[in-house]
Amino acid sequence: MIEDEPGIVDFLERGLRSFGYQVLTALDGVSGSEQALTQPVDLVVLDLMLPRRHGMDVLADIRQAKPGLPVIALTALGDLDDRVSGLDAGLVDYLTKPFSLRELAARIRAQLRAITDAACTTIVGGDVELDLLTRQVRRGAETVRLSGTEFELLVYLMRNASRVLSREQILRAVWGYDYDPGTNVVDVYIGYLRRKLRRAGRPAPIVTVRTVGYRFDAQAQD
Repeated sequence: MIEDEPGIVDFLERGLRSFGYQVLTALDGVSGSEQALTQPVDLVVLDLMLPRRHGMDVLADIRQAKPGLPVIALTALGDLDDRVSGLDAGLVDYLTKPFSLRELAARIRAQLRAITDAACTTIVGGDVELDLLTRQVRRGAETVRLSGTEFELLVYLMRNASRVLSREQILRAVWGYDYDPGTNVVDVYIGYLRRKLRRAGRPAPIVTVRTVGYRFDAQAQD
């Protein structure tokens, strides 16, 4: 995230971390360009009006060195000409201030999902195999039939295998809305998944981490 307003940086960093992202920050165009080009980042959120180096120059650096790295503009420059110029220069999306954190997170998810879908259509964890194109799931030689929501939940768990995911993170990623402490929808669907993935002598590869959330673990044991 390359943004020169410390208050926005703090707000976005805390907010995006709550969605499960790791966040690197830079307060000017020079250090931002350096981090984007030298660190193994998956996506850049870029302000355009930056000190030391304009955001469009940073974008040009990224397009030349890492043409596949998606860059989303987050800027006060909201005129049609600004948006068109930015998109023509290589931005994948353009969000103007003031903005919604939930909308930004959704746009980030969409871009990262597009990259993942283009790079790989199959996710494997132990003896569980998930095909993103056909939306089929197998455990060993057996097909596991899942509903649409169960499938998306399993995708999220497997893409974050071995990471402990809180109920808040799961609810945002799969259902797309903020956590309501009165809902148990995550626990209910985890229960559905476990029942469908469980086999004789092989427990479902989903571990409950007490007071925190859940983790996909291909080596899970009863």
